[in-house]
Amino acid sequence: MVQGETRRASKIWLVLAIWGISCVGLVGCGKSTTPPPAATGSSAAAGSGTSTEGSAAKTPQFSGTIRIDGSSTVFPISAVASELFAEEQPDVTVSVSVSGTSSGMGKFLLEEIDICDASRGIKDSEVEKARDSGIDFVEFTVALDGIAVVANPANDWVDTMTVAQLKTIWQPEATGEITNWNQVNPAWPDIEFKLYGPGTASGTFEYFTEVINGKKKASRSDYNPSENDNMLVRGVAGDKGGLGYFGLAYYLENAEKLKLIAVDGGNGPVQPSDETVKNGTYAPLSRPLFIYVNAKLLQRPEGQAFVRFYLENAADLAVKAKYVAAPEDVLNNNLELMQAAL
Repeated sequence: MVQGETRRASKIWLVLAIWGISCVGLVGCGKSTTPPPAATGSSAAAGSGTSTEGSAAKTPQFSGTIRIDGSSTVFPISAVASELFAEEQPDVTVSVSVSGTSSGMGKFLLEEIDICDASRGIKDSEVEKARDSGIDFVEFTVALDGIAVVANPANDWVDTMTVAQLKTIWQPEATGEITNWNQVNPAWPDIEFKLYGPGTASGTFEYFTEVINGKKKASRSDYNPSENDNMLVRGVAGDKGGLGYFGLAYYLENAEKLKLIAVDGGNGPVQPSDETVKNGTYAPLSRPLFIYVNAKLLQRPEGQAFVRFYLENAADLAVKAKYVAAPEDVLNNNLELMQAAL
């Protein structure tokens, strides 16, 4: 059983690695935040294989297609869910793609997809648009995450950074002005830093800029953006002056290539971990992760089966994808919300 779980987890991260390789050209493309076709089309699809007579006798078998898009941060969790659900329902195709939370939400509000992966909560403007379009949806919290701040392993001068120092680097006023490490702290060397972060369609970008810079989407513009977190890993790992931020899972999967920076939110430096994310001491960069489900999907037998599978296994899915499981009361509330929506 353990060997099987290891193989499945490896397959999921192989999907991410292949996606990262295919998008190598995105790093250093200026202000472009739109993934190339290979990234937008990347998906983890469930739906291959055939069921045995024994499994069919035990579990009702469904067919159909379920479409998921949105956050690159939540992608690994939904990809694991898709992979494992296929073992129970091989005739249901669950496609999981990545375009960023905001882009995914746009598709969700046009009913082009059934589920939106989101690394931020839905905006009031998006709720209003859903209401105007007659779209009913349910919000589920599926995991917790810490945004990792990382540097190149050759960086031997920074182990911790304060929120104020991060703001000095990432605020809009820093564009073209704050370019070297010694401008942030005179004790640090006169070395130019190269910055890597999520594109503006990313929920991670919105969350980070809000808690660090004080306003959503308020950021310097002269950094290397990508909706593909693997490309951010590649960028930081390839430049001695590299500094970036993205979901903790991508650091854990690439820890040997990166240096994790402890963040001081006012109570001393703290590194993100299962414990510090869950107890909130990794502040202010801990956050919940969501899926938004169109209520119509819950009226379809294959949709109801997939969402129930996702929610009932959310803790294990989060751990398999290298995230932090949400508290038990939150997971139980998810199932109550689903039941109320049926």
